[in-house]
Amino acid sequence: MSHATLTPDRRGSLRGATLPTWFPWAVAAGSVAAGLGISAAAGLHSSIQWALIAAVLFVAGTYGISARVEGRRQAKDRVATSLVWVAFIVAVIPLVSLIWETVKRGVKVLDVYFLTHSMGVVADTEPGGGIYHAILGTLQQVGLATLISVPVGVLTAIYLVEYGRGKLAKAVTFFVDVMTGIPSIVAGLFVLSIWVLMLGMGPSGFAGSMALCILMIPVVVRSTEEMLKLVPNELREASLALGVPKWRTILKVVLPTSIGGITTGVMLAIARITGETAPVLLLVWVTNFINANPFQDPQASLPMYIYLQYANSGGSGAAYDRAWAAALTLIAFIMILNLVARGIARWKAPKTGR
Repeated sequence: MSHATLTPDRRGSLRGATLPTWFPWAVAAGSVAAGLGISAAAGLHSSIQWALIAAVLFVAGTYGISARVEGRRQAKDRVATSLVWVAFIVAVIPLVSLIWETVKRGVKVLDVYFLTHSMGVVADTEPGGGIYHAILGTLQQVGLATLISVPVGVLTAIYLVEYGRGKLAKAVTFFVDVMTGIPSIVAGLFVLSIWVLMLGMGPSGFAGSMALCILMIPVVVRSTEEMLKLVPNELREASLALGVPKWRTILKVVLPTSIGGITTGVMLAIARITGETAPVLLLVWVTNFINANPFQDPQASLPMYIYLQYANSGGSGAAYDRAWAAALTLIAFIMILNLVARGIARWKAPKTGR
């Protein structure tokens, strides 16, 4: 029998003793204080060390107190919840630290001038200049990759879910799985060997877009495939029972039902390729001037701009500031894409009612 005492509630039933709702917060505060005290007494100066000590004390304290008051069964449940919270905090702290550091260093030169000018007449070690040419290149390269990848990926997923049977479907699924794990440098080398070395084409934004397509297509296929599988078969059967052709059922029933999830997957795929550097380095190269033609001559991009400003800074604070400001712009762009994806998914989600 557990240590918990049985007390009658207002309705006359029996229930075990429970700890108050503020109990986890009190244990967390005590664990943090104890962790700081132990670290100070032991001469530990690392924040990671006292945080780990506090986490261990939090889990152990939660189990000990809960087991004594509520019983071992409830204590195990609280320990599982505590481990989830500890894992969540461990995952969030580096993310918050990264965003805070980028914002703190990036806002120094991030203004309208920085966003609307290029580095055409400014040396890497001199102050001034901007990222307009890099933003333009990134938007064009990612846009071309999206225009190619989304139709191919969505149609492939439709084939696998709605029509795919036999060896061909298994082969397509296998190659999609293989493409999912291809490193970006391998995709860049593949396009380089065919587009540049065999066909003799020069570097361009379009060449980089083709490499980005190789990275984007499997993500679109997988996300779209999973969304299409979530559509109830009853909807398909009802449409087919009314004599509607299968292609029209897919177009008018299946796709509208799953369009929110498909859009989210596409946005996440775009965010995945936006920060790629290796294909851009091999196929697009770099330039400090504005090139609005993605099909000819080298073109700038935000990932390469960040790398070059850091590599060619020569100890210049101005170059470091530009690199951090460009990184902040890239993070903001990806964050906006994710927010747009969430908004579209919520807007297009099937309406439920009684």
